Amino acid sequence: MNIVLVAAIGENNVIGRNGQLPWRLKSDLQHFRAVTINKPVVMGRRTYLSIGKPLKDRTNIVLTSDLALPVPGGVLATSLDAALAFAKQDAKRRGTDEIMIIGGSDVFARTMPIASRLDITHVHAAPEGDVVFPAIDPAVWQEVSRIEHPAGPDDSAAFAVAAYLRR
Repeated sequence: MNIVLVAAIGENNVIGRNGQLPWRLKSDLQHFRAVTINKPVVMGRRTYLSIGKPLKDRTNIVLTSDLALPVPGGVLATSLDAALAFAKQDAKRRGTDEIMIIGGSDVFARTMPIASRLDITHVHAAPEGDVVFPAIDPAVWQEVSRIEHPAGPDDSAAFAVAAYLRR
């Protein structure tokens, strides 16, 4: 089973500010949907709350100690091991070999050592923020593809989508 971290990160590794994304990238949201659709997505409580609703056509697995958190159609997990065990069963049921990790910072940091791939949108901006993505160590991760995208009409910055595989 492949664990894939999916994130948009600024040039300064920022991924969030005050519970929200620090940019608007409608073009990248289409990419995010394409790579996560019909797969289990694992996220922390704050990431879920920042999205505001379950992601459609994906099994939403939320790491939280608050078992009263409403996640319609989703699953609550009190540990990373429980979240990944459920995600693995769900992935098999869906006929996929990927579990998508979508944030936040703590969940990324805890899953990076066991991930097999990173699907990173490098935002060509360095916004202020209070949440960062862990450093991508080139001794551990090899960039295998990169596609540059100019800022579209609903984008606040240009960006590149890159894939990294564990060496």
